[in-house]
Amino acid sequence: MTEDLLRVDDVAIDFRVHDTTVRAVDGISFRIRPGSTVALVGESGSGKSVVSQAIMGILPKAGLISQGSIRFADPKIRGASTTGNVIDIAALDPHGDAMRGLRGSRISIVFQEPMTSLSPLHTVGDQVGESLRLHGNLSAKELDERVEDMLARVGFPDPRKAMRTFPFELSGGLRQRAVIAMALVCRPALVIADEPTTALDVTIQAQILKLLHDLQQSLGMAVLLITHDLGVVANMAEEVVVMYRGRIMESGTRDELLRRPQHPYLRALLRAVPRFDMKPDERLTPLREIKPETGHLLAAHDPWPEGADAKGPLLAVRHVTKTFTTRKGGFFGASSENRVLAVDDVSFDLRRGECLGLVGESGCGKTTMSKIVLRALMPDSGEVLFNDRGQVRDVHQMSPDDLFAFRRRIQFIFQDPYSSLNPRMTVFDIVAEPLVIHGIGDVAYRAEMVRELLKLVGLDPRWASRYPHSFSGGQRQRIGIARALALKPEILLCDEPVSALDVSIQAQILNLLKDLKQKLGLTYLFVSHNLAVVDYIADRIAVMCRGRLVELAPRELLFKRPVHPYTRALLAAVPDPDPDRRLDLTALMEGRASRPDAWPLPFTLDGTAHAELIELGGGHKVRARAGARPEDILSRVAA
Repeated sequence: MTEDLLRVDDVAIDFRVHDTTVRAVDGISFRIRPGSTVALVGESGSGKSVVSQAIMGILPKAGLISQGSIRFADPKIRGASTTGNVIDIAALDPHGDAMRGLRGSRISIVFQEPMTSLSPLHTVGDQVGESLRLHGNLSAKELDERVEDMLARVGFPDPRKAMRTFPFELSGGLRQRAVIAMALVCRPALVIADEPTTALDVTIQAQILKLLHDLQQSLGMAVLLITHDLGVVANMAEEVVVMYRGRIMESGTRDELLRRPQHPYLRALLRAVPRFDMKPDERLTPLREIKPETGHLLAAHDPWPEGADAKGPLLAVRHVTKTFTTRKGGFFGASSENRVLAVDDVSFDLRRGECLGLVGESGCGKTTMSKIVLRALMPDSGEVLFNDRGQVRDVHQMSPDDLFAFRRRIQFIFQDPYSSLNPRMTVFDIVAEPLVIHGIGDVAYRAEMVRELLKLVGLDPRWASRYPHSFSGGQRQRIGIARALALKPEILLCDEPVSALDVSIQAQILNLLKDLKQKLGLTYLFVSHNLAVVDYIADRIAVMCRGRLVELAPRELLFKRPVHPYTRALLAAVPDPDPDRRLDLTALMEGRASRPDAWPLPFTLDGTAHAELIELGGGHKVRARAGARPEDILSRVAA
């Protein structure tokens, strides 16, 4: 036991649900050595987070450790309940002094969603310093110095100013850094990182992973990393424990499991991860495949008029600009304005039958652009032209009646499937609602259409009377897709439709979208921050940064020859589940990848230079200084 910091032995965790008992964790065992990183891997519902809650002593009231031990050894602990410096956490009262002494001080946790784990009413400095006030005996000055030092360690550019800010004033990456600072400020021996990067962009994710690794080295702490992302595992973990339905399927070192996986479940997880080296006709292999069934109602599509394609692309975005103004109130009615240029002179075409991927970090303008296309937002300037079967129409000049008809032709798939579904409506009512709003069909037609739509997305029509909370995240996303297809649209705007899903469920949804595109002749504008996902589903890719389109190319050209420094940084930040392809964190330019002033010539701009999209050949365009020659741009990139 002396070489193990934490040893979980034959632990089972039960939940009391009404008059029954559900076993969420069934006899698992693993260890964590001092200073090491162990990854706990599996799908949602496999029991990973329940294990972390048991270690922290924060199981819900209905949860109970029914067997086994969780032994924690720490040289700083004295007077433990067992021999030496070893404490059995499973035997402690979760609300007792002994557990409270461990929690936050010697064992701490970084939660998945930083905004929900931070209080909106307290400053960052107060929240980071709370553990020190509870577990330390420091003066106010010493406490502030420790908090400021920890905020500096986790990468806040101005730690003293950050102490006085509130969480809503921070970006997603800085909020996650604040949560990490809260977990580390007492210098714990073990940190549990529960999906610490799931909600973050790939570049921010890579920076957080590097931060955790650097802090682990400097503070000498051990990390229990809970994740479903095998790319993160390949870059962070030394040992891996794979869970499925509360049991351990396989465990061992990172290299053993990722290079030579033995259990079918782990091999299936690896086949479900999108990779850059996939063949053109290769498909992801989810654990449970969805087979869409097309009925006669959905199969009936009006043929596209001959010669209509010659009038232009299905959707043409021309020189669109959008600015938002925020107002901050002051004393005695005084206020200040802040103008944010969200979309800056963006132009692109969406051709009929293709999938155009729109990629970039959060805040780059992707979602704003998709809302402008849908006319949920009006641009300051520019136009969106829609090829209505040979008649080109300006979306933003349509009358209310024309706009109502246009909305039947273009539909939206939202990022969060749960918040986009009304919890008080049944699945039948949710899917049929577009038909009711647009006055399509009678009761019998709508009932048959809902049955067809549910079969199309791989759901049992008998579930139509259930409510959204009865379904998993992947099933809820399929309900959202069925609703979007109810009006038989020509264009689907997919806004991060798989970013919140496990890799196996993500593979299901991506395969389903590819199949639906082929079966129904759909056109996609696919918004994402993950280039590996976009590489799998898109035909062409447009890269956005700071509201500008910086590179546009066919998929195969963009990944074979990325030109813009921001595109190259995005590619370098995608974790690969291959131990031989570790993340190149230096390619992220230390967090400066999205700063135009940090880009090299001819991509950087000063106050006088003008930029434009320059054609490099084969439909590949890159934003650079006006007048830059394509051969010069390519030679600089090659050098």
